[in-house]
Amino acid sequence: MTDRTLWSYKEIAAHIKVQPDTVRSYRKHGLLPPPDHVEGGKPFWYPDTVRTWVESRPGNRGRRVE
Repeated sequence: MTDRTLWSYKEIAAHIKVQPDTVRSYRKHGLLPPPDHVEGGKPFWYPDTVRTWVESRPGNRGRRVE
């Protein structure tokens, strides 16, 4: 079963171990994938979307983020 919860900037930041403002900056500069859902003007992503993005990030250098 696929995880259908949605992550905000806060959950993405915790997942990649940065501050939420860093994730906002990534989005501002086009480094995040498009949000899977927008509610009340706030973007949200499925965990699988974020995990796929993390694996493909140029700065990943083979790191494994759980």
